[in-house]
Amino acid sequence: MKPFILLIAVTILAIGYMKLVYGVYNFSLSARIGLSAMLLFTALGHFLFTEGMAMMIPDFLPFKKELVYFTGLIEIMAAIGLHVPQFRLVTAWLLILFFVLIIPANIKASMEQIDYQNATFEGNGLEYLWFRIPLQILFIGWVYFSSIRI
Repeated sequence: MKPFILLIAVTILAIGYMKLVYGVYNFSLSARIGLSAMLLFTALGHFLFTEGMAMMIPDFLPFKKELVYFTGLIEIMAAIGLHVPQFRLVTAWLLILFFVLIIPANIKASMEQIDYQNATFEGNGLEYLWFRIPLQILFIGWVYFSSIRI
């Protein structure tokens, strides 16, 4: 929920800032700024809550902690790549792929009631998926409409 709130809040602030400073609305840039803020925030979680996030990774994948760090770096690189015109399109498509690929981790976390912040099995459970899956779809759409179809 926190990443979603940050995404919306930063996007709205960026829209207002663009209008105030430049006199125009730049929705796609504002949406990318919000998305980048969200990605940097979620990347931080990969370094602060490594143990809990490693618990979310499907069992058949090795090097769980390393994968958590790697995906955190991916989020940081994506946050930057969305603002580099030469890399925006490829970054956006890779980010969409990334959002699709992390769905199994969210499903596992829900099924096993993983609380990634505390590295326990006392999380929200399956009802979390009713929020998380639509949120992933929203993130994918956000990337598409702010970075690919602009």
